[in-house]
Amino acid sequence: MAPIGTIGAMSRRKAAAARAARREPPARREELVHRRAGDFWQRFITGATSSSAYRCPGCDQLIPPSTPHFVVWPDVPSLLESDGINERRHWHQHCWQRQS
Repeated sequence: MAPIGTIGAMSRRKAAAARAARREPPARREELVHRRAGDFWQRFITGATSSSAYRCPGCDQLIPPSTPHFVVWPDVPSLLESDGINERRHWHQHCWQRQS
């Protein structure tokens, strides 16, 4: 082992930064769900990451900022879209769960 202060030694801060750089990015929490209207991708949004208000298509009411909710988009896009991401909608938790 190299003495402290020589080449090869690494400070705790640098070692922690190196470990953090090697970690894999967190997995996105998206899942494919089956509903009467078809197959949809859903992602749960925590209140901490929600900074805008959205209108829920299930009840036509606003989802206030900082409110946990689902973002949902179709697995198969409509004919006018290249992917379903452009068709994503924000749903209240209870409204989306009622859509089973």
